Amino acid sequence: MFIPSAFAETDLIWLDRLLARDAFVTLVTNGADGYPQATRLPVVYTREADGILIEGHWAKPNPQAGHVGPATLLVNGPHAYVSPGWYPDKDAQARVPTWNYAAAELRGVLEPVTDPDALVAMLDALSTHYEGTVGGDWDLLPIEPRQQRMLAGIVGFRFRPAQVQIKLKLSQNHPEANQRSVIDALSTLDAPASRELAQWMRWRRDGDTAG
Repeated sequence: MFIPSAFAETDLIWLDRLLARDAFVTLVTNGADGYPQATRLPVVYTREADGILIEGHWAKPNPQAGHVGPATLLVNGPHAYVSPGWYPDKDAQARVPTWNYAAAELRGVLEPVTDPDALVAMLDALSTHYEGTVGGDWDLLPIEPRQQRMLAGIVGFRFRPAQVQIKLKLSQNHPEANQRSVIDALSTLDAPASRELAQWMRWRRDGDTAG
């Protein structure tokens, strides 16, 4: 991922934030035909003192299923259009339109998981997390025949990134007056994505790493 120095971020609290808001990621590997293969899927993210672990699963028919080796995982954050008309210095600096956003790219090694007990643990963690977000009460019952068939139809994976790139393009390369003006403009738009981006700009501007 191309990251000008003004937009590079190394504090992993921003990766925590990105995956907390949207853990539906894009997993990219090299296919046997030489072309990239990409799968969009939900994951469970864990960050501890000894590193980062990301777990998920594929359907067995997926050509990417069971991939061993290098992989890239793309994480999307908030994004929105920024009009040059919002800048107080638009005429003096000949400002042009742009797009503000936050994103991350992780590179590491994939390890497939086929052990039934490990798969149950991974699926249980995934379903427990997401059921909680919607107030649901679905439980994984691995002894239930239909769920046993489901387990037989998937391949799990563990992904441990060796490199984490975080890009926060949030107008931090602009004067404070421009940043305030963009935040104010985004906040007034009738678009949840724009208002969310404004909040991320405030966090970045104010050095808020608490969330």
